[in-house]
Amino acid sequence: MSAAFWVWFGIAIYIAVGLAIAIMARRQLGAGMSEFFLANRKVGGFVSALTYSATTYSAFMMIGLAGLTYFSGVGALGFELTYLCGMFMMVFFLPRFWLVGKKYGYVSPMELLSDRYQSKGVGATTAILALVFLVPYGAVQLMGVGYLMNGISQGVIPVVAGIIIAVVCAIAWSSIAGLRSVAWTDAFQALIMIVVSAAVLGVVVAALGGFSSFFGKLESAVPGLLTVPTAKGAWNINMFVGLALPWLFFLISNPQVSQRLFIPKSVTAMKQMLGGFLIFGFIYTLISVLWGFSATLLVPGLENADKATPTLLALPIIPMGLAIIVMIGITAAAISTIDSILLTLSSVWARDIHKGLINPKVSEAGELRVGQWVIPIMAIIAFVFAWWAAGKTGLAFMLAPLSSAASAGLLMAVPTIFGAFFWKRATATGAIVSCIVGAIVVLLFQVTGWKPLGWWPGVWGFIVCVILFIGVSLATKPPKEKAEEFIGYLREALAKGNFI
Repeated sequence: MSAAFWVWFGIAIYIAVGLAIAIMARRQLGAGMSEFFLANRKVGGFVSALTYSATTYSAFMMIGLAGLTYFSGVGALGFELTYLCGMFMMVFFLPRFWLVGKKYGYVSPMELLSDRYQSKGVGATTAILALVFLVPYGAVQLMGVGYLMNGISQGVIPVVAGIIIAVVCAIAWSSIAGLRSVAWTDAFQALIMIVVSAAVLGVVVAALGGFSSFFGKLESAVPGLLTVPTAKGAWNINMFVGLALPWLFFLISNPQVSQRLFIPKSVTAMKQMLGGFLIFGFIYTLISVLWGFSATLLVPGLENADKATPTLLALPIIPMGLAIIVMIGITAAAISTIDSILLTLSSVWARDIHKGLINPKVSEAGELRVGQWVIPIMAIIAFVFAWWAAGKTGLAFMLAPLSSAASAGLLMAVPTIFGAFFWKRATATGAIVSCIVGAIVVLLFQVTGWKPLGWWPGVWGFIVCVILFIGVSLATKPPKEKAEEFIGYLREALAKGNFI
C-alpha cells in the first residue's frame, strides 16, 4: 500500500479517538462561560500540565524548531531555551492570575485588565491585539500539518488538504465541549507528542551509529552549524534578541497560554502544572533540536527547511508505522495549539468586545452563543492566511520566525500586564496608548522589513511600548481605589498561602 494510504489511515484513527474523547468530555459540560471556556476552574494538576504543554509546544517544535535548527544551527537551541528561562516569571504570575481569577471570576486575561484598569478600552485594545497577531500564529500550526502530510505522502497529499483537516479538527475539538474537551484531547495529544518523537529520534540516531557517531558526523559534515554565529551569519546578536525577546515573555503575552493560568483546581494542581511543564518542555526542546540536526545529515540541501521533518520521516530507515505515529503526534501538537487559540479568541470576542463594547446587557447564554459562533469564523481566517503563507519561501515565512513575529505583536501587552499586578500608578491611558503605538511600530517594521540599527521589529516595538506606558501613566490619573484593592488582595493572599 502507498504512503498516502497510510497517512490517511493514521489521520482517520487520530480523528476517531479525538472525537471520542471530546464527546466524553461533553457529558460533563455544565452551563455558562466559565464552564465552557475554563472547565469551571477545576482541572487537575496532571491534565493542567499536559494541556499547558500541548498548547505551548505545537507544530512549531518538531517542524518549526527542527527546521530552524536545520537552517541556522545550534543557535536555535539557545533561542528555544529562552522560553524555559522565561518560566521563572511563572512563579510570580501563576499564583496571581489564579487568585484574582477565582476571586473576580475572570474568563479571559483581557477581562482581568479591563477590571484592574477600570476601562473597557484596555480590554478591547488587548483583545484586538490578540485577534490580529494570533491569526498568523494559528496559521503556523495549520501549515505544519499541511507540510507534514505532504512530505510523508511523498507529495501525493497536497499541503492545503492537511491545512483543511487541521482546521476541521480544531473547530470540532474547541466547539464540542469547550476547554474541557480541549484539555482532555490535549492530555492525549501531549503524551503522543513526546513519546513518539523520542522513539523515532532513537531510531534515527541508531541508524547514524549512536550518539557519539552522530555528533562526530555532524561536526565533520556541517561544522558551521555548531558555531554562533554561523558562517552564513545566522544567530548574530540582533537575530537572537529579535526572535528570543517575544519568547521570553510568551507565557503572559499569549492569551491562549495565560488563560490556562486560571484553570488549576487547587494550589497543589498549580504546582504540578508548573513542574510537569518544565520537565516536558526541556525534553521536547532537546528532541526537536536533535531531530533538526538528524535531518541535516540525512536530507541535506532542502530549499524549504520546514520540510526537513516530513522529508526525514519519509526515508526508508524509519518504518512506515512509526512515521505515521510521529505524524499523528505532530498533528496532535499543532491542533492542540490551534484549538486553544480558537477557544481563547472566541472568549475574548464574546467577553471583551461583544459584551464589553457592543452589547453590555447581553445575557450569559447570549454571550456564550457569540463565542461559539466566533470559533469557525476565526478558523477560516487562519486557514486563508495559512494557505497564502504556505506558498512562500525564505526565513520570514519559516514556521519558527513566523511564530516569533506573531508573538512580537502580543509582546506589546506585557508592560500593561506587569503594571496591572505590580504598579499602582499604571493607568488605562498608558496601557491603551502603549499597546496601540507599539503594535503599529511592529506591524510597520514587519511589513516594510525595516530594521534600524539592525534591531528587529519586536525589539523596537517593545522599547517604544515601555517608554510610552511609563510616561503616559505618570502623566495621567490611575484607578487608585481599584489598584489598592487588587494589589492589596494579592499581597494578603500570597502572604497566607503556600504558593511557591
